[in-house]
Order: sequence, then structure tokens, then C-alpha cells
Amino acid sequence: MKLPETTADYRVIIGDSRRMRELADNSVHLVVTSPPYPMVSIWDDFFREESAQSYNQMHDYLNETWKEVRRVLVHGGIACVNIGDATRTRDGVFHLYPNHSRVIESFEQLGLVTLPYVLWKKPTTKPRYKGKGAFLGSGFLPPNAYVTLDMEYILIFRKGSLRSFEPKDPKRYSSKFTKKERDEWFSQVWTVTGARQTHGGLERRVAAFPEEIPRRLIRMFSIESDLVLDPFLGSGTTLKAAMGLNRRFIGYEKLEDFSRIIRERMGQESERILFQKQSVVEQISSALTA
Repeated sequence: MKLPETTADYRVIIGDSRRMRELADNSVHLVVTSPPYPMVSIWDDFFREESAQSYNQMHDYLNETWKEVRRVLVHGGIACVNIGDATRTRDGVFHLYPNHSRVIESFEQLGLVTLPYVLWKKPTTKPRYKGKGAFLGSGFLPPNAYVTLDMEYILIFRKGSLRSFEPKDPKRYSSKFTKKERDEWFSQVWTVTGARQTHGGLERRVAAFPEEIPRRLIRMFSIESDLVLDPFLGSGTTLKAAMGLNRRFIGYEKLEDFSRIIRERMGQESERILFQKQSVVEQISSALTA
């Protein structure tokens, strides 16, 4: 069951991105998202047991959304996924959970092409352990200290071969970036200050990134009037960037409380956004097939 057809350029769906039946096949030009990272604390409400099995279950959960991403992307469309690896001590043994490699594996199994990725180095990240400023493991003593994860991945995938355009397409040429932008954005390491969370525990439940990240990705991999999707919308960072760059947008967010945060964040611009609730039937369907 789909929501009523709409011509709104900016839509927020309060619902489950594992079933994006509000979107037609081959209708989205670019996906930019930062999903909740498996094996970090935001998943604890869903999976209490810290084990290899729960790690796999978390990625199985995300895979349902990745299948939908593949369905809705146009041929040549791009998907950008910001995700970090995680560490946990389980049964007294320190483990690395390589989330980025699992996401690459999932997209490749769906037939998408993996492109060179970006490493986002967050200058505000400091080595911390149990809330204290400390290095992981044995600190300054060899050999049991651990490397601190102070980078995240921006993985980039393409559906099929290169997207084609008419010669001298005016929207494509009006979306051109400068040499300075080309040199900075298409280098592998980005240093961008992390997002400041202003809504406490609610924002900590999602993987917030600064607006500069989606702004760059939208400029790099879409043209004016393209449709951009964020299946894990959170507080609306990708939406804000898309609106400022003359792209159409649709985003999914399961937590209804975020609609209030998005409205506050967008101010008067929120009047241009259509907020809709996914049908109860679709939400039950997602839960039953998870």
C-alpha cells in the first residue's frame, strides 16, 4: 500500500526504509546516508547480547534497506554510505567489528559497483575508553595497546554503468564544480569537523554527520533537480543540504520525534516539506519480514 501520489519536492516519511514502497523503481539519482553503526551503543535497545550473532543480525537488518536502495536507484545512480567500524570487548576479548567491509560485501552481492571511497578524519575525535580520555588497551605499554579508530568511511557505489546525459545538458553544466572543489573533494582523506549534537539522547541514537559531508557528496554525484534519498534521515542533515543545492529529496526516519527536530532545524523552510506517516500495514510488513 503506497501513500497518495504527491508532487512535493521535499518529503519526509516517518516509517521503515526496509520497505520504501512510496518510491518507484529506478526513481532516485543519489543516496546519501549515515546509518546507525552495528555494535555501537545505539543498537543496544534492539540487540542486548553482544556476540558475533548479534553483529550479523544488525547487518541483516541494514541489508533489507540496501536491497531497497538498489531497487530505487536509477541506472548509473550513486549510493554514498558513511559508516565507521566499531570495537567491543566480548567475553574478555577485544574485538574489531569491520562494518565498512560488511557494507561493501552487501552492496557487491546486490550487483552494485564499488568505487574508490573517502576516509573522513574527524579532528574532534580523541582516544577515549569508558568515557575517559585514554588510549585503548594497555595505554603506553607494549604490546597490548590498540590503534584508535579516528576515521570513518564514506563508501561509494554505482548501480550499473556510467549515467548518461544529453550533450551539453544545461543542468549538468550548471552543476559543475571548480578546480579547487575538484582537488579537495576527490582526494581520499577529508578533514571535516564532526556534527555538534544539540538534542541529547535522541540525536545520539543516530549517526549524525556535519552538513558539509552530504553537501559535498550531493555536489559530486548529482545535478540540479535530481532526486536525493536518505533512508536513515535522523535530524535532517541531508535534507537541509539538498534543499540548499536545488535537489529534490525524500527521507525515511523511524522515530517520529525527529520530525519535530527537523522542523526546528529548517525553520520557515519546513513549510516546503511534506511530512507523511508510512501506513501501519507497511510497518507491520517490514517487521514480519525482517
